[in-house]
Amino acid sequence: MGARKLDWVPLELGAIKTSSLYERQSKVTTADFAHPTAAGDSFGRFMESLPDILAARDLRKAASAVSAAAGSGKTVILGMGAHPIKVGVSPLIIEAIERGIFSGVAMNGAGMIHDVEIALAGKTSEDVAAHLGSGEFGMARETAEFILGAVSRAYSRGGQGLGGAVGKALLAENTPFANLSILAVAARNHVPVTVHVAIGTDIIHMHPEMDGAAMGALTYRDFRLFCSLVSTLQHGVFINLGSAVVIPEVFLKAVSVAGNLGFSLEALTTVNMDFLRQYRPMVNVVQRPTMGGGTGISLTGHHEIMFPLLMAAVLEEIERR
Repeated sequence: MGARKLDWVPLELGAIKTSSLYERQSKVTTADFAHPTAAGDSFGRFMESLPDILAARDLRKAASAVSAAAGSGKTVILGMGAHPIKVGVSPLIIEAIERGIFSGVAMNGAGMIHDVEIALAGKTSEDVAAHLGSGEFGMARETAEFILGAVSRAYSRGGQGLGGAVGKALLAENTPFANLSILAVAARNHVPVTVHVAIGTDIIHMHPEMDGAAMGALTYRDFRLFCSLVSTLQHGVFINLGSAVVIPEVFLKAVSVAGNLGFSLEALTTVNMDFLRQYRPMVNVVQRPTMGGGTGISLTGHHEIMFPLLMAAVLEEIERR
C-alpha cells in the first residue's frame, strides 16, 4: 500500500536542474511588442503598431490572405448571418463587391429579409419581445409580399436562384435604398449571392403567400451554385461572418461536394468572425476544411468593430500592392 497522507512530507528541491533564460526559447520577444501611435497617424501605421501576437497577428494574416487572393484573381467568398446587416456593416460588404474583392456572398434566410427591409424602407430589426405576445411578430406585410412575390415569379420562369431573383427584383422595383442592399448591388454587378433557407426559421414562412416548393427549389439551386463557387477556392479565402449554424453547415457540405468531384481546395484560407467561438464554425469552417494543407483563422469580437478593421486592413494592403 502507498503512504498514508499523514506520512507525506514536502519534496526536497535541492537537486533541481536549472537552465539559462538567455538560451531558452521564448514565444514572445520585445520585437513582437506594440508600438505607440501619434494623433493623426494613418490606418496603415496603426496596423503596423499592433503587437505581432495572437489575434493581432491573425488579423494581419487574414487581411493578407484576402488581399493576396483578390489581387491574383482567386476566389474570395463571404458567408454571413443576418447580424452584420443589423449592426450596419452592409456598406463595407457592398464596397468589397463593387471593388471585385468578393467573388460571391452566401447568406441565410434572415440575412435576405433584413437586406430587403433595408432596401424597401431603410430600416430593419423589429422589437421581438414587444410584438411576440400579441402575435404581431414577423407579420410585416411588405417584407413578405416582396420576397414571396419575387420567389413566385422566379419559380414560374425557372432557371433562377433565390439570391439572384430577389436582388434583380429589388433593382427592377428601383427600391428607395437599393444602393445599401447587398442583394441589389451584387445583382447589378453580376456577383452571385446565394441564400440558404431552413424552412420555418424566417418570418416570411408564416405568411399565407409562402410556397414551400418554390422556396425550396430556389434555395436548392443556390446551394448548387454555392458548391460551384466553393469548388474554385484553391488558394482562395472563405469568410464566415456571424453565422453560427446554417452557413457553416452548408459550407462543409459544399467542401465535400467539391472534393467528391475532384476539385482541389489546396492552400484554402478560412476565417471565422463572431462574438465568441462556437462549435460548428470552429470545426466546419476553421478546422476541417483546412486539414489538407490550408489555414484556419478565428477572429473573435463584435462585427461592427472587427469587420471594419479587417476590411480597412485589406484595402490598405491592396493599395500597397
